[in-house]
Amino acid sequence: MRPVASEIAAAKLNLALSVGPPGVDRMHPISSWMVTVDFGDELTVQRLEDDSLSRYAIVWHADARRRSQIDWSITRDLAVRAHLALERHHDRTLPVQLLLQKRIPVGGGLGGGSSNAAAMLRAVNRLFDLGMSPEELATIGAGLGSDVPFLVHGGSAVVEGLGERVERRTTTSALDLVLVLPEASCPTGAVYAAFDRRGSAGLRSEAIRALATHGRPDPGALFNDLAEAAMEVAPPLSSIASAVGNLAERPVHVTGSGSTLFTVCDDRLHSEALAKTIDERLGVPAIAVRTAGGEG
Repeated sequence: MRPVASEIAAAKLNLALSVGPPGVDRMHPISSWMVTVDFGDELTVQRLEDDSLSRYAIVWHADARRRSQIDWSITRDLAVRAHLALERHHDRTLPVQLLLQKRIPVGGGLGGGSSNAAAMLRAVNRLFDLGMSPEELATIGAGLGSDVPFLVHGGSAVVEGLGERVERRTTTSALDLVLVLPEASCPTGAVYAAFDRRGSAGLRSEAIRALATHGRPDPGALFNDLAEAAMEVAPPLSSIASAVGNLAERPVHVTGSGSTLFTVCDDRLHSEALAKTIDERLGVPAIAVRTAGGEG
C-alpha cells in the first residue's frame, strides 16, 4: 500500500484588515488579524513510485454550498504549484497523486487556493520525510501567495507586510461565526483598484494588534479597509450585508477582498440557528463555523 496523507485546507477569515497605500512595487502592505475555521477543502495525497508521473484531480466536494466552474489550468492551481515548488527546492521529483475536493468558494476572500498550497506543502513534506520545519515551508509558501505563510500554521495570528510577517496568537476560547456565501464576484485586482481610487487612510497596525489581544473581540470594533471597495465592485453585496445584519441584529463584515460575509455569534447554537435562518429567508448559502487551532 502506497503511503497516503490527508489534509484539511482550512478557510481563513480576516477578522480585521487594514491596508496601506501601494509602494513603488504597487503592492499594498497589510496588517490583519487572521484566523482559520473548521470549514475547508480536503486534500488526499498519495505517494507514487519514484519513476511515476504526478497526477492531479480537482473537483467540488459533494457537500459544497457554492460552486463555480473549475476552469483554470492544472499548472496554475496553487496546490500543484506548491508541489512543484518543493520539487525545485529539493532538486528531485516527488511523484504524487492528488485528489482535491473543494468546499471553499473560488474568489470568496477565504484563502482557498492559498490554504490548498499550504496543505500540499505539509502533506508532501510528511509523505517524503523531507524534514522541513513549518518556518521553512512558510518561506517556500511566501513565493506562492501572501496568505500561504499564515496558512501553513493556521490558528490565530497578526499578519503584516506582504504576508511574510506572521505573529501567532494564543486564543483562550473559540469564536462561533456564520459565513455567508453570496454569488457576488469581487475580483481582487478590481477591489484594490477601487480602494486606491478612494485613497488610503494609512496602515492601522496598532488598532489590529489591540483587537487581536482579546480572545473574544467586540463585533462592532472589527473592520476591513477593503469592505467599501468590495461593495463598489459588487453592488449586490451591500444589500445582502444589510439583510443579513437585520436578521442577525449585529454587525456584518467582509473578509479579505470579498465576497464572503461573516458575523460573530454568541455560541454554536446561535451560529447554527442564524445560518439556517439566513438560508431559509434570504436564499443565500450560510454556514456555521468555529475558529480552529493551528497546525504545525
